[in-house]
Amino acid sequence: MRTLPLLLAALVLPSQGLAAQTIFRQDEILTADRPEAWALNYFAAASLITPFGETPSLAPGDWALALDLGHIPRLSDDEQRVGFNGSKAEDLNKSPVFGRLRLMLGLPAHWVAEIGYTPPLSIDGTRSHDLIALAIGRRVIDRGDYTLSIRAFGQHGGARGDITCPGELAGVSDSERNPFGCQAASHDRVTLNYYGIDLTSGWAAGRWNWHASVGAARTELAVQVDALTFDVRDRSRLVSRDVLPFVAVGASREVGPNWSVAMEVLHVPLTVRRGPDAPHENDPLTSLRLQLRYRAR
Repeated sequence: MRTLPLLLAALVLPSQGLAAQTIFRQDEILTADRPEAWALNYFAAASLITPFGETPSLAPGDWALALDLGHIPRLSDDEQRVGFNGSKAEDLNKSPVFGRLRLMLGLPAHWVAEIGYTPPLSIDGTRSHDLIALAIGRRVIDRGDYTLSIRAFGQHGGARGDITCPGELAGVSDSERNPFGCQAASHDRVTLNYYGIDLTSGWAAGRWNWHASVGAARTELAVQVDALTFDVRDRSRLVSRDVLPFVAVGASREVGPNWSVAMEVLHVPLTVRRGPDAPHENDPLTSLRLQLRYRAR
């Protein structure tokens, strides 16, 4: 925990004068059940580039473009209390949705490549930063109304924003509202890197194409804190590595000569221990996702 060292640094600062700013840094590799690790995994799960159905049948050079939107369920006050091993509330309810533009391109031998990009739109003081996802897959079984697809995928990039010290608390003197003495909006950087593999079964039923996906992602997550608290600049870095299994079930249908829509429910099991002596809890991400796709013909 970083609470005690940070407060001690704040007490020492006045005796040093104002000539130099105290820099505090305590880097940690988090265990998978720490609240901070759970929060990182939660938002990495929300950004998973799921297949949204079977791998499309695209001839080499053919392409399709899609817009993905995924609901991010709002976290309760208790769920947002993840800092300092569950003793500090963080501003995690930044956006109710995660969005991505996705390009699919047909390759030789029935392979399909995908590239996804999340535009750096500013939402409540936070924006994505160079957040790019890639995938490559193909159908391994294609028999009439049934298909089985396999993909490898990954993501690199993250987001920046005022998470540990939200702008609305900057300089607030009320110790109940601002117990950690945030003096300015923080400039925290979150890394949301992962890579993994998934399998998708697809089958046709009337005008609908149904699918069920199962996969796992290896996460390489981190948060670089940059917060001014009690005149001490916290530059700690927290790192989390884990494996996230996931399942997704949904359906799609064509709504025009070139257009189709899809929806699915994504479920990612997550476990957390909210405090050193607290029991383990199951606190998963369950998200409704939508996709609008245009296929060039």
